[in-house]
Amino acid sequence: MKRRDFIQASLVTGTVATLIPQVSVASVSKPMQPNATFEFYELRTYTVKNGRQRKLVEDYFQQAAIPALNKVGSKNIGVFTEYLPQGFTKLIVLIPYASLTDFMEVAQKLAKDTAYLQAAAPYLNATATEPAYERIESSLFKSFAQMPALEVPEKKPRLFELRRYESPSEVTGKKKIEMFNDAGEIAIFKRVGLTPVFFGEAVIGSHLPNLTYMLVFDNMEEHDQNWKKFGSDPEWKKISTMPEYSDEKILSGITRTFLVPTAFSQI
Repeated sequence: MKRRDFIQASLVTGTVATLIPQVSVASVSKPMQPNATFEFYELRTYTVKNGRQRKLVEDYFQQAAIPALNKVGSKNIGVFTEYLPQGFTKLIVLIPYASLTDFMEVAQKLAKDTAYLQAAAPYLNATATEPAYERIESSLFKSFAQMPALEVPEKKPRLFELRRYESPSEVTGKKKIEMFNDAGEIAIFKRVGLTPVFFGEAVIGSHLPNLTYMLVFDNMEEHDQNWKKFGSDPEWKKISTMPEYSDEKILSGITRTFLVPTAFSQI
């Protein structure tokens, strides 16, 4: 292995190693059943300041990262830009992993992939004077019991909504997840046309504790109609009026971001 590649692999290994204790404690919302299977999702936000950086990051994923990640088992990778951004757009990347082990081992696998390293060289070797991006913010999520696997929508022009629900404590965060899983909120979503791509409990990242999910719509008109349907749904009204699920108790903030997929996105 070349010295540069060795250093890169060593840095990644050291970083990943620091995550293990946090994952083992925080990633389980409920005791895991013996045969339960969950996916994990890495959600990256790239802040870029100009067209050169945006092209460099997009080329990296299209030509290097997506082919290499597909090869090691991470399928259906989404790469999105903001819909009607304020200022220069951010790039949002969703990378699914079949297991926590796959997430832990991916950096070492990529570091041994010569085709990946060659295709990724302009991105990996960007200089301090001409960086590939300004910053990366990354979070790791564990899928929900009632939606354990990512669901890929039909490939056509679409609008995606990414929503993050923050809770005031770890206990209330689990309660909001319970509302989706056990009280039936996910089923209501699907019935009224709020079509989910994934639901995830944040294991590592910013704004903890939180859950994050992604919905898909044909357009903004369908978005508005289906959210209106959800708000007037009798089952939702029943659940939302239960004292233990009141927003005042279990939610401290909601952030939503509208996204459109890049031409090469697999979602």
